[in-house]
Amino acid sequence: MTAAPQLLVACLCAGWCTTCDAYRATFDALADRHPQARFVWVDIEDHADALEDDDGHAPDIQNFPTLLLVQDGTPRFFGTVLPHAAVVERMLAEAARAALPRLSDAGSQVLARAVLALQHSGALD
Repeated sequence: MTAAPQLLVACLCAGWCTTCDAYRATFDALADRHPQARFVWVDIEDHADALEDDDGHAPDIQNFPTLLLVQDGTPRFFGTVLPHAAVVERMLAEAARAALPRLSDAGSQVLARAVLALQHSGALD
């Protein structure tokens, strides 16, 4: 039996966002129900410098909550979602079936590397 693909689910949020505040309990409950995945909360203002690309541009995140799913080091989803557990549940089911497409745009690639580096450094909870 082979190991399951490594999956990182990152919620990109801002400290001032009341929608994110309300979503936090749902996100934490999802993490508890899916121990096979690593869930991290990324405050885009606290980690703004780390999220910038080589040219100093930050990711364009205008709506919250925004999720980034990275499977085996490859971004598979990046976008705003409705703040409901069922949305993430469906994406996790798709990831388990290896049905989420690979994102190849440079912005998603840079953001995925930055979030993975933050996670590996221990900077995220």
